[in-house]
Amino acid sequence: MKIAVFAGDGIGPEVTAQAVRVLDALAIAGLERVEGDVGGAAFYKHGHPLPQATIDMAHGVDGILFGAVGDFSCDHLERALRPEQAILGLRKELSLFANLRPAKLFAGMEGFSALRPEVASAIDLLIVRELNGDVYFGEKGIRKLPDGRRQGWDMMSYAEDEVARIAHAGFKAAQGRAKKLCSVDKANVLETSQLWRDVVIEVSAQYPDVELSHMYVDNAAMQLVKSPGQFDVIVTGNLFGDILSDQASMCVGSIGLLASASLGTRQTPYGTVGLYEPIHGSAPDIAGQNKANPLATILSAAMLLRHSLGLEAQAVRIEAAVARTLADGVRGGDLGGTATTTEIGDAVLARL
Repeated sequence: MKIAVFAGDGIGPEVTAQAVRVLDALAIAGLERVEGDVGGAAFYKHGHPLPQATIDMAHGVDGILFGAVGDFSCDHLERALRPEQAILGLRKELSLFANLRPAKLFAGMEGFSALRPEVASAIDLLIVRELNGDVYFGEKGIRKLPDGRRQGWDMMSYAEDEVARIAHAGFKAAQGRAKKLCSVDKANVLETSQLWRDVVIEVSAQYPDVELSHMYVDNAAMQLVKSPGQFDVIVTGNLFGDILSDQASMCVGSIGLLASASLGTRQTPYGTVGLYEPIHGSAPDIAGQNKANPLATILSAAMLLRHSLGLEAQAVRIEAAVARTLADGVRGGDLGGTATTTEIGDAVLARL
């Protein structure tokens, strides 16, 4: 088994270092680890946020643990050279089309949610976000109108096979949970969303054991804070999924607690090739200060073990150690505590 660690920018190296410590503590026989450069760090070292050497490395491993990308000093660069292109490029290179973002309230964390404790305690959902389409990958540009005004434009589109592929991922995920799938779109306004809804309904015929519902994205955003316990699995497009998953993170207390998996179609002898990352950014304002919460990255490592390496028992051990760490009151600044990045890592290792 072989994994790659792409630490990236800002707090990325700090949080991935703690996740690597946890993986090393498990002493998994036959697990090899390699490291590569991405983001702003890669640009300053190689002249590109996603060097060919990193791409080649990504194609040769079973899973990738990714830190974060983003560097304010790169904001002046053309879009193709900005740090964020590293993650977009890896998704494209590896055909990673399904982003899984679980959101579950850990016991004892009710008081840290932006919601009332009795509402927050019911949160246990999974957002399945499509990654390869939508406005993120559509044609875009800035043009001048006949009267001289500038106009920015981005094309939103989905082909039916792209929708069907992510719908299958959503239904399969729901089969392993409470068998409820809510498809989120904006079919009352967007033709792209109308096609999305039509195809999801067509695919649902193959999953009679899963209850399908539909919700407009504005209502879904409202329901996530009003009654999040109603959701089991949410499947949605790239743009809507990006927004709703960040909203869900604050419903459970902190963006520093949410892991994610981006999966494709290529299989390993153990599972599915995927990229695993915390949903938070590079947080350059606290980079190098040992203040970042590494728990989302540690939980991302657990997802890597589960989905790409088939090591369910080890994944459960990590998740239990994280839950115990939080229950014992070991918390960083994002949760009102004083524990440093290293101290949180130490706490998880002790409970592992």
